Amino acid sequence: MPRFIFAGAVGAALAYFFDPDNGRKRRKAAIKKAAKGLGQAGRKPQAARANAQPDDPTLADRVKSEIFRDADVPKEQVNVSVEDGVVHLRGELEEPDLIEDLEAQARQVQGVRGVENLLHASGKNS
Repeated sequence: MPRFIFAGAVGAALAYFFDPDNGRKRRKAAIKKAAKGLGQAGRKPQAARANAQPDDPTLADRVKSEIFRDADVPKEQVNVSVEDGVVHLRGELEEPDLIEDLEAQARQVQGVRGVENLLHASGKNS
């Protein structure tokens, strides 16, 4: 029984869209309506994502990507974690200037609400 209902619905749709008098106009109207609906549906999620605050793991990955971009930064000596949009930098570095640079770079990442810099210089240069 369901096959007959499905076949009947397909037959009715074909007759509607391929009617010799009005079929072309109906097909164009259906295509325009479908394209408009798909176009609007595709834009809404992007607008919502652009304004949304990224989750903490995503934000941590973005910060790591930014501050470790330079090959001279010792990745193994810096720990990056994020909690509620606040970046925590921990570790020990040999160059005191690098500590301030990493903090400034972390603050520039979109979505960062604050930076708690717990990096400190090693005792070798003191």
